[in-house]
Amino acid sequence: MKPNFYQPGRTITGPAYSIWFKILATLVCIGLGAYAVRIGLSFPLMQYGFGVKILLLGAAVMLVVSYYWFLRSTVTVDARGITQTWMYNKRVEWDDVRSAKMIGIPYLSGLFPPRLIVRTGTAFVTFNGGSRELLVEFARISLAFQLKK
Repeated sequence: MKPNFYQPGRTITGPAYSIWFKILATLVCIGLGAYAVRIGLSFPLMQYGFGVKILLLGAAVMLVVSYYWFLRSTVTVDARGITQTWMYNKRVEWDDVRSAKMIGIPYLSGLFPPRLIVRTGTAFVTFNGGSRELLVEFARISLAFQLKK
């Protein structure tokens, strides 16, 4: 068994999305909900076929589920690896990490904070950081794996 290359100083847990992103998601969901009500009142939706009704219901369910997880998702960096909760949990063990890098959108980092892209043997996994503490740990992870090269 090979030794772990990176070990965090302590376990860090925080929200996966920033408060500004959550506010934006809330405004978008309210806007989409209002638009859906307007469409529902303007068109005779009950006269459309079964497939259209299922499609609209599926879209509404996915919007609610996504919104719920945007508000609830957390990221944990511990001695075993990195975990992000969502509809399905993402987990990467330290032994599987080949490289790590932070990427962000220039000039919009307040709304969309940088993300940690982790490369494993065959895939890339993205982790979101919604708190300063997580972003600092992401920077340490990124720096440690850049120095590893």
